Amino acid sequence: MPTLNVVNMEGKAVGTIELSEKIFAAEMNEAAVHAVVRAYLLNQRQGTQSALTRAEVSGGGRKPWKQKGTGHARQGSTRAPQWTHGGIVFAPKPRSYRVSINKKVKKLAMFSALSAKVAEGELIVVDNIASADYKTKPMVQFLSAIGATGKTLVVLPEADKKVVKSMANIPGVATTPVNAINVYNILKYGKLVMAKDAVAKIEEVYAE
Repeated sequence: MPTLNVVNMEGKAVGTIELSEKIFAAEMNEAAVHAVVRAYLLNQRQGTQSALTRAEVSGGGRKPWKQKGTGHARQGSTRAPQWTHGGIVFAPKPRSYRVSINKKVKKLAMFSALSAKVAEGELIVVDNIASADYKTKPMVQFLSAIGATGKTLVVLPEADKKVVKSMANIPGVATTPVNAINVYNILKYGKLVMAKDAVAKIEEVYAE
């Protein structure tokens, strides 16, 4: 069972926390992680791109010149793909890119991602993450104090407008409530900063 130090917003250790071995010390399952990340990225696609085929563009109803004797290549329509203003060959049409992943694979991927952060020493547990005002400077000082430099994902037990707004202007830093955490973002960011209560909620959700 992995044990981590719990720090406060000044970066001082205030205790320890024992993490669930099932969730934070799982064996890496690369296939599950790949499947979940791929599905996440595909599901972000709107699939609204569209272009007109030669059957859909306007005009071109009349043969531009007679078949023989002009010296030109034979043409049947000015809306064929090789013509300016012609239709598009194999034109893209609106479609759904949605991919479904079953719950077991999602769990395996989540456990793998969280365990990887623990194994690499990139998970930082904070006793409480809060902001008294809408100010960026204290949040920058907080992240610096706990050693969360570079790309960082801050996971809160629930949405906190003051913390979210205060961190919104910090380059490379993102915030998310624990109920919206996903494998893609865990892997995308280097450091994973989690409030102690957020860790408890994750363990509660995946306790089964």
